[in-house]
Amino acid sequence: MSIYDYSFKDNNEKEISMSEYKDKVLLIVNTASKCGLTGQYEGLENLYETYKEQGLEVLGFPCNQFGGQEPGSNAEIQEFCTVKFGVKFPVFSKIEVNGDNAHPLYKYLKNEAPGLLGSKGIKWNFTKFLVARDGTVLKRFAPTDAPEKIETELKEILKA
Repeated sequence: MSIYDYSFKDNNEKEISMSEYKDKVLLIVNTASKCGLTGQYEGLENLYETYKEQGLEVLGFPCNQFGGQEPGSNAEIQEFCTVKFGVKFPVFSKIEVNGDNAHPLYKYLKNEAPGLLGSKGIKWNFTKFLVARDGTVLKRFAPTDAPEKIETELKEILKA
């Protein structure tokens, strides 16, 4: 299977295929609105605005599995992201990223780019996966890796 074989729901529960993002560089992030790292929405939006014309797509997947830090409905999450941080990149329906009910896309991402010491689990909100235009999962970034910190690597991949 490839990343393009997966689908998920947007914040209005409409089915979206990853194939819609073929030939794009993807930054896939599990997000939360009530987390100490929530300010990363600003950095993610800055990356998106700066590089979207070069083929970057930031895909946000809200998740409530870490300290209950994403308790809102899909509509509440979308409103928060738009009003508080001016987010224009897509933020999809809430999903689970760990456990038996982990979304298949996240099972795939975790398998393709394990964390430290080969761990598969997502440790916290704002774990980021960088995916090349051909669908190859290139790297996993820790929650504490600010979006600005990955900009240099991102620019190189966008040039490729």
